[in-house]
Amino acid sequence: MEDSARKNSGPPRKPEWKQGGIMALHRTILLAALLSALCAAVSRGNPAQDQNQLPADYVPSGAAIYTQYCAACHGADARGNGPVKKALRKPAPDLTTLAKRHDGKFPYAYVAGVLRFAPGVPSHGSGDMPMWGPLFEYYYNQKSAQRRIQNLCDFLAALQEK
Repeated sequence: MEDSARKNSGPPRKPEWKQGGIMALHRTILLAALLSALCAAVSRGNPAQDQNQLPADYVPSGAAIYTQYCAACHGADARGNGPVKKALRKPAPDLTTLAKRHDGKFPYAYVAGVLRFAPGVPSHGSGDMPMWGPLFEYYYNQKSAQRRIQNLCDFLAALQEK
């Protein structure tokens, strides 16, 4: 009995939590709250809206498209020196030399294909979901997508080195 009395004496011990137990509990509660909120929104008929969805007739200038979707990698001057240059595995190409690299003529079809399908450019994402989202996708609004592509191509064509 002396051993059991010795074990029970002294300050009370803190409960022993398994490693990560309290954090796992917090994550579980947070996940349950998020799922509950999502279920409530869907049941009310108010599913979460995609904030990046463009109006079907949205057709900005080529310069505006370039600034918003291209300049981060290709740079404000389109020479491949954008602010995220250091984060890229493969350097962004100099877009001012597209014509030079295609026998002196701006390659509208090639650029349109890259914009629509991003062939062979892993940083642009797959053809199914390029990083610029629905901006150049035909299924959403073919006529507007074609006009956006044309605007950006015209802008890039005007930047070509002489």
